[in-house]
Amino acid sequence: MSHLYETLAAELAQQIDQETLRSGDRLPGVRTFSRQRNISVATAVATYRRLEADGYIEARARSGFFVRARERLRSREPGITRPRGRPRPVSGQELVLELVKAANDPGVVQLGAAVPDPAFLPTHAVERAICQAARQHRLHTSAYEFPPGLPELRRQLARRMAESGCQVHADDIVVTNGCQEALTLALRAVTTPGDVVAIESPTFYGLLQVIDSLGLEALEIPTHPRDGMAIDALQLALAQWPVKACIVTPNYSNPLGGCMPDDGKRRLVELLARHGVPLIEDDVYGDLGFAQRRPSTCKAFDADDNVFYCASFSKTLSPGVRIGWVVNARQRAKIEYLKYVTNLATPTVTQIAVARLLESGTYERHVRKVRGEYMRAVERMIAAVDRLFPAGTRVTRPLGGFVLWIELAREVDSFELARRLLPLGISVAPGPIFSASQRYRHFIRLSCARKWDDQVERALATIARLVAEATAPGITAAR
Repeated sequence: MSHLYETLAAELAQQIDQETLRSGDRLPGVRTFSRQRNISVATAVATYRRLEADGYIEARARSGFFVRARERLRSREPGITRPRGRPRPVSGQELVLELVKAANDPGVVQLGAAVPDPAFLPTHAVERAICQAARQHRLHTSAYEFPPGLPELRRQLARRMAESGCQVHADDIVVTNGCQEALTLALRAVTTPGDVVAIESPTFYGLLQVIDSLGLEALEIPTHPRDGMAIDALQLALAQWPVKACIVTPNYSNPLGGCMPDDGKRRLVELLARHGVPLIEDDVYGDLGFAQRRPSTCKAFDADDNVFYCASFSKTLSPGVRIGWVVNARQRAKIEYLKYVTNLATPTVTQIAVARLLESGTYERHVRKVRGEYMRAVERMIAAVDRLFPAGTRVTRPLGGFVLWIELAREVDSFELARRLLPLGISVAPGPIFSASQRYRHFIRLSCARKWDDQVERALATIARLVAEATAPGITAAR
C-alpha cells in the first residue's frame, strides 16, 4: 500500500505533467503545504523529496522548491499508426537473433534490445536472495516445484495484484519462465493453428515470434503512441474477421510507450467480453510508470474472467531470474497442464528468492527508487535525439517504461541502418521487426535503460550522422 507522501507526490507530478504547474513555478513552502493538506511537516518534506528524486522539482538555496525546467523540444510525436487491416502470417524476424546476440556483447553499445543495464536493477539484492534461498532451503530447491508454482510466491503475487485493483486468488496464478512463456501459454489455451489474433501495431517482436511459432495469423490494429490500441478500429475488425484472441500491453507498451486510460481499458474489456474474444494482457512494464501511482490493469475491469493477465520481473528485478506468471481462473487447469508438458517447472530457487524479495519489501523499495531513474534516462535520451538527429525526426514521449519509438525520414531504411551500425559496435532495433507485415521501415526503437556516458553520446551522434547521410547525402546531422 502506498504511503501518504507517495500519493501526494503522484498528484503533484500529474499536475506538472499536465502543465497545471509549469516549469519555474514555486511550490508552497513546506509548512504552508503541510497546513494546506492537513499533514505533518515530515510528510510534506517527504512529498517534496520524492518529487525532487523523480526529477519533477528542484530545491533552490534559501528560496524553496520549484518545478524543474524541462528542455523545450523541437521534435513532434509520431501519429496514430494505420496498418493494413487484414490478417497475415508473421514474417521478417530474421534480424532479431542478431539483435539478441548483440545484447550480450560487452563491446556493443546496447540501444536495441530492451534489456536494462545492471545499474537499473537491484543486482546485489537478487544475488543475496538467491544465495540465501539455496543455502536455507536445500531440500526444497533439490525438487521440482511443479505447476502452478511455489505457494509462497503465488501468495505474494496475489497480494501485489490486489494493490493494483485485481482481486485474484493465489490458486489461480501459474508461475512461468518469464512473461514470454506466460503469453505463449495463454495463446495456446485459447487458439489453434490458423486462428486470427488481434495485436497492437507496432508490437513487441517477441510476441510476433510466439504468434509465428504457434501457426497463428496476426491482425494489426491501429495504435496511438499515448493511448494505446484504437478501440473503434478493433470493433470494426471484430465485425469483419474471426478473431480468436486479442493481445495488448496497456501500460507503457513496447515500442510505443503508450498508457491506455482507465475508460479505454474498461471499453476494451467490455467489447471483447461481448464478442467472446479472450483478452491477453501483457503488463510487464506496469510497475515502471514515472508518476508513482501505478496505472490500473485491464484485469481490474474483468467481471467475466475473460482476461489472461501476464507479467514478469524481467524489467524490474532481473531478466535472468526468469520469473513470470499468468492468471485466468477459467483456464487455470489447461494452463497448468500446458506449462507442465512444456518444461515441467520453473526453477525452484529463483521462485523462493523472488518470494523473499517481495515479502521483505525489497522489491517495492527498489521500484519506488528506479522509477525516477528511468524517467531521467528517458528524458535524457529524448533531449539527445532532439539535439542530434535531423530536423523532422519524431519521438514518442512515454510516461513509463524505458523505450523510445523514433520516426525518421521516409528515405531511411532502418534495416540497412541497423546492419551498418552493428560493425561499428552500436545496436538499434529496426522498425519492421515490430510488425507482422514488416511495416515501419523508417522507424527505430531505442532503449534508454543504459548508464549515460560519452560512449552513448558518441553512439547517438553516429546514428544521427548515418540517418542524415541516408536522407540527404553529404549533409551532416543537425547539432
